[in-house]
Amino acid sequence: MAARTKFYTDKPNGKWMGVCAGISDYTGIDVTLVRVGMVLLTVVSNGIALVGYVAAGWLAPKKPYDLYETPDQEKFWQGVRSNPKRSTAEVRSKFRELDRRLADIETHYTSRNTRLAEEIEALR
Repeated sequence: MAARTKFYTDKPNGKWMGVCAGISDYTGIDVTLVRVGMVLLTVVSNGIALVGYVAAGWLAPKKPYDLYETPDQEKFWQGVRSNPKRSTAEVRSKFRELDRRLADIETHYTSRNTRLAEEIEALR
């Protein structure tokens, strides 16, 4: 499986070499803003940014077709790339919540619940 935290060119969603679409996918920023920024950067740098664009287009690997299974997964990995510490804290928080819920279920089923015991006995 391909690394989801790596930069890829996104040629199917790109206009020329897919670099701006790849940057958009990597950062989560709208592709139109990335393209406008690239044009402005090219004008300001007297074309040097265009050389970097072409180099990135040739050197960066193409985005694998099956990199994300769902749009939610794509959004999650964009968040991981933009702020890994926050993403780790969110995952840790979700695991704590799951652990708390499982503990509540375990407490419910191991406690002396006479009604539940009566229903189980009635089924036997």
